[in-house]
Amino acid sequence: MTVGEKQAGPDSPPEVLDGPFSTRQLLRIDEALRLADQNTGLVFSVFVGGLDEPIREHAERLHRQLAEPDKSVLIAVSPNQRQLEIVTGRYARKRIPDTYAKLAALSMVAAFGGGDLAGGIINGLDQLASHAGKG
Repeated sequence: MTVGEKQAGPDSPPEVLDGPFSTRQLLRIDEALRLADQNTGLVFSVFVGGLDEPIREHAERLHRQLAEPDKSVLIAVSPNQRQLEIVTGRYARKRIPDTYAKLAALSMVAAFGGGDLAGGIINGLDQLASHAGKG
């Protein structure tokens, strides 16, 4: 059993995670991350959960903890706080300027507002990777 997984009863399917995503949604997000990494040469990451105040500084701390922060892009989403931050490393920022990150963020927020957290993240990853281009 994995962390968060509960034993299934005879009448109920197992709950894989205690988070906001179904197994199918997690697989789709994982695939979007893999494609973004593969197509750009950058390293994309997603954090979904509570962010400490100040929000931007917490997202930047998370980004610095990544294996290759200079070529990494972090999408940090806190649904309960209604917050979204996109943090780009020094090299990644040359390929994804703030203007393009803001456009992706607007698209993601629109999807989140419609109740589609997973779809918003997937679309945001796709937009960011498209703007970064081949690496």
